[in-house]
Amino acid sequence: MKKEMVSVKLGNKIKELRTYKKYSQESFADKIGIHRTYMGAIERGEKNITIVTAKRISEGLDMSLSELLNEI
Repeated sequence: MKKEMVSVKLGNKIKELRTYKKYSQESFADKIGIHRTYMGAIERGEKNITIVTAKRISEGLDMSLSELLNEI
């Protein structure tokens, strides 16, 4: 699978989980300590995020990193 495809799939899954938990993009970004525009770029698959950022996102969604990654 191409790197870009992974980023897009992960971004889509993050957005799906975030909206399911009723967080706005801005409120979720604030919760996990990243900028809202960066959060948008992640959800659009424009950014190849680090493990540290992925961990922060998974914790913000109340799931383990492995659970988040298994979703894609």
